[in-house]
Amino acid sequence: MKQKVDAMGAIVGVAPALREAVQAALRIAPSRVPVVVSGESGTGKELFARLLHDFGPTPAGPFVAVNCGTLPRELAESELFGHERGAFTGAGARKRGWFEEADGGTLVLDEVGELPLELQPKLLRVLETGRLRRVGGNGEVTVAVRVVALTLRDLPCEVERGTFRVDLFHRLAGFELMLPPLRQRRGDIPLLVTACLEQLADELGPRTVEPDALAALVAHDWPGNVRQLKNVLRRAALTCPQRIGIEALALPRTAYSVACAEPPAVERPQLADGEGPPLAASAVMPPAISGDCLMLGDLTFDQIERSVYRWALGRNGGSRRRAARALGLARSTFCDKVKRHGLT
Repeated sequence: MKQKVDAMGAIVGVAPALREAVQAALRIAPSRVPVVVSGESGTGKELFARLLHDFGPTPAGPFVAVNCGTLPRELAESELFGHERGAFTGAGARKRGWFEEADGGTLVLDEVGELPLELQPKLLRVLETGRLRRVGGNGEVTVAVRVVALTLRDLPCEVERGTFRVDLFHRLAGFELMLPPLRQRRGDIPLLVTACLEQLADELGPRTVEPDALAALVAHDWPGNVRQLKNVLRRAALTCPQRIGIEALALPRTAYSVACAEPPAVERPQLADGEGPPLAASAVMPPAISGDCLMLGDLTFDQIERSVYRWALGRNGGSRRRAARALGLARSTFCDKVKRHGLT
């Protein structure tokens, strides 16, 4: 099996937390167990749902996604389970619901925490029995559907509040995947920037990223995660015909100050075993991204990786422990990479 990668439409990154989530998804994908994928908005929950389908038992079957938060409350049951002709005013013909449309494949329930409480027992019954009843119908329809539920809510907390049924939660959560936010895997940001710019090049032509702009992108906390990063790059690319500078990113000034300010002068600290000495301010931006501008598409993966690790060391006074934490990496992994890139 291989992980499917496509510039802006697939999972991009090498951070341990992301890699572990991918590996877990690949392990459970061949089963039919329902899965809950949790994470902040923009972390790529939909991509994991597609991965579960593509590597699941029915990859040739339908892949149907429905946003439960946008379903009209009065029509939610009809949308999910269908209806018979004359079931209610305006029901002029029989309609197949999303479960029937997904029969033999995967049904993705996005924002499952938004489902009306009164509809949850009916969803639970379909999950338990594999049979549904259309609105206004007498007979039952059998369906074989693998359900993947996506949520940015804490469903156990919703259970405690009484807004989500505990039995439905346990039925949906045959397996749980928690996706890390982008601020916990900053080392992936240059890779994501590369992927985004490659995709945008097909539409807008090639773009370059100036070093201070890349530093600001890595330093920003990204409350909207990967989706926000893509939107920021697209907006900047539309306003910059060639180079994307820091001003075009329109990030908060805090990001500017972190990216542009030189590290403060520090006395040489007492370092733990394996920690190198602090780097000079001139070493914050390595040769691979010093100079006039950076064209990420022209750099190798090793060059990008080396640049990020050296930047992180410079921003954290040479402390490998703090630099590893800032990039969302295990300290041992970070130290191995630093040694391999000759940054000791």
